[in-house]
Amino acid sequence: MTAPLAELASLSTALEELTRRVSGIADRAAGEQDEETAAELFAVERALNGAGRRLARLTAPGARSR
Repeated sequence: MTAPLAELASLSTALEELTRRVSGIADRAAGEQDEETAAELFAVERALNGAGRRLARLTAPGARSR
């Protein structure tokens, strides 16, 4: 069974918002010299961006006909 395109698009939007929030917190941690927290959060941000790219590939035109 394939996931509905609208549901995947909704998840992609939610993931983008989550990524922005994590990025903002990471930036604040870096500004406060909390390097350990900033580094971990930037790693989370990279992972979320990767997940976003994977979702984008699934929702790209023609991707689901393969």
